[in-house]
Amino acid sequence: MSQYYEYELGRAAKILCEDLFKLKPGETFVITADTESDERVVDATARAAFACGAKPMVIYTASPLGVGKAADPMLPVEALTAALLKADAWVEFNNEWLLYSTPYDIAMKENKKLRYQNLVGLSVDMMVRNIGRIDYPNLEKFLKQIAKKTFSAKHMRITTPAGTDVEFDNEPGRPQLLDLGYADTPGSHMMAGQVGWSPNFESINGKIVFDGSLVPPIVGILKEPVHLTIKKGEIVKIEGGKEATEYGKWLKSFNDPQMFKLAHVCYGFGPGARLTGNIVEDERIWGGTEWGIGNVGAILVPGGISGSSHSDGICLNSSVWLDKVQIMDKGQLLDPELKKLAEKLGK
Repeated sequence: MSQYYEYELGRAAKILCEDLFKLKPGETFVITADTESDERVVDATARAAFACGAKPMVIYTASPLGVGKAADPMLPVEALTAALLKADAWVEFNNEWLLYSTPYDIAMKENKKLRYQNLVGLSVDMMVRNIGRIDYPNLEKFLKQIAKKTFSAKHMRITTPAGTDVEFDNEPGRPQLLDLGYADTPGSHMMAGQVGWSPNFESINGKIVFDGSLVPPIVGILKEPVHLTIKKGEIVKIEGGKEATEYGKWLKSFNDPQMFKLAHVCYGFGPGARLTGNIVEDERIWGGTEWGIGNVGAILVPGGISGSSHSDGICLNSSVWLDKVQIMDKGQLLDPELKKLAEKLGK
């Protein structure tokens, strides 16, 4: 008897290896996972990579009690780093992610050929919806167009029905990340359906209310909104219920001022994304916005800004203004050009 989405998973893994990574015969393809990862996703990807003629190398580790550099004490840092330094491509399925960990930082800095894609915590269902069933050509057109409009603006405002009302200035010259889903060039890549950037940090002021998910430290979908008051890019007040209290304690536990500072903002435009509590998918919920807090990667700000860890929170049903012109209302596109492109994606 076939397993759940057995055939669909095979197709999604084939798309990942052949179309997105464009694996070549003889390439070393490292697949990392931990004891919280979906084994079926790992195995399907390894099979697809081997079918391409690549050499899959699956590395499982125990699940750390933290992510990023907070995971370092529980990782085989030297051995893992050594493997990544010699790899041609790397896909990360770890649930407790290695992104921004010491092995990641060293590998991305020193292995100039490495193609990395972050697919942390990916389940079979998520892989089928967010990789196997995506219209990549039309999604690329949409993401490039909204990025062009956004980065042409100097000032932005974002609100949500939950209470977000934050304004900031874009910083000219900073990298603009368009997650088109492809990982066929050296560098760090993410799952399709997101546009991210780091604004001028000191210009960020207002309220940010997370009402989707907040990872880490909250597991799963938030039960109550977490309200943040932001002044000059820094969290000065955290309000809400038990989860807000938990989040505040988690940030303070690092004794690191950077952990209270905003790192980036992103649009979510994943046609197949649903609110699941998995941050990689939640970040791509159509019409949502996401804020990263803590460590700032070098892919966002040249040289990066080191922090003890990193967390991401989701604001659902966002409204967006670019230089006082509203382009989105509660997650629905208002800009005629963007709206037409969204319709081609079923949105």
